[in-house]
Amino acid sequence: MRIVYFTHSLLSCWNHGNAHFLRGVLRELIAKGHDVQACEPAGNWSLANLLADGGDAGLAPFRESYPELSPVAYDPAEPVDALVEDADLVIVHEWNEPALVAEVGKLRARGARFTLLFHDTHHRAVSAPEEMQAFDLSAYDGILAFGETLSEVYRGWGWRDRVWTWHEAADTRLFHPPAAEGEREGLVWIGNWGDGERTAELEGFLFAPAQAAGLPLDIYGVRYPDEAKAMLAKHGARYRGWAPNATAPQIFARHLATVHVPRRYYATILPGIPTIRVFEALACGIPLVSAPWDDNEHLFRPGRDYLDASDGKATTACLRDVREDRDLRAALVASGLETIRTRHTCSHRADELLAILSQITSSQRRLGPPDEAGTASSRKDPGLRWGDELAETAS
Repeated sequence: MRIVYFTHSLLSCWNHGNAHFLRGVLRELIAKGHDVQACEPAGNWSLANLLADGGDAGLAPFRESYPELSPVAYDPAEPVDALVEDADLVIVHEWNEPALVAEVGKLRARGARFTLLFHDTHHRAVSAPEEMQAFDLSAYDGILAFGETLSEVYRGWGWRDRVWTWHEAADTRLFHPPAAEGEREGLVWIGNWGDGERTAELEGFLFAPAQAAGLPLDIYGVRYPDEAKAMLAKHGARYRGWAPNATAPQIFARHLATVHVPRRYYATILPGIPTIRVFEALACGIPLVSAPWDDNEHLFRPGRDYLDASDGKATTACLRDVREDRDLRAALVASGLETIRTRHTCSHRADELLAILSQITSSQRRLGPPDEAGTASSRKDPGLRWGDELAETAS
């Protein structure tokens, strides 16, 4: 089967956490025998920032770790017809321009035979719905949402049984415990500062507890303004700058533990969606302490796969326990690895995607061939934009 995935960037993970999962799941699909092509706009924002930060050497970890992946850079001003020629499945990620999303949809509406899915891995559906409503998804066959609470948003917008929850996962070909254990010291946190979405949480659940527990703290990431760096310095944390995601397993292997601090939207309005670092950290066998987060989809086993902390004092206590109790560390590592390996690898997600595609194509066969507009009778009117169907039903 030929699969085409339109992403903002596969080459670059600079402030682009979606690249982590996509790299892993696309190469798993290749390993399963499929013809997979990733497409990204030439000169995209993430890649431009990576090259400015690390130069061409910043791409070396990706090239060395993912030799199977060779993304195609396309000119956004040129038609994309040739990129999807003979495709069986096309997926468009939400971090693409509305014009690209609409262009691929028009190809589907005009009779292209591929199945077309929109992949949403962000909180904008609730934090900035007007941005999401700029996308014309009227010809899309369905939605892939990275959490059940996000799927519910799309169901409320009229997608009903044409939205599937498709969680992120760990690329265990890359993210795994070190072959030989070395010396571990202190805490590490790998994450970007963002736009103030979790400033108070980072100070309350990471910087201050690490200092109170007497554990040195290394911070990796980008977009840290001067005030953020001043906050790190106040708490004695060491800012290490950007690190390519492919080097994260080695970074984890040098540290005693890490902390999960979810962005505010994933702790409140869209509960149940962990950051990709939870999957990656557990896959690497590093003990994890988590700030408050409602695992309402039961992805993990709180208290076994990681330690829950209700506030800063509890976080400090958990960090001290992890530092002092070798048996506790071993138990957390073993349990976390078991959960990842049995439920949350990119190979699992590749199989889930293929099952979703089978469900869609089976349904389309039952409905018969597309009409003259290229849409099966049960799909939305191509003239409708998302949300219109729900409004028509309500009226």
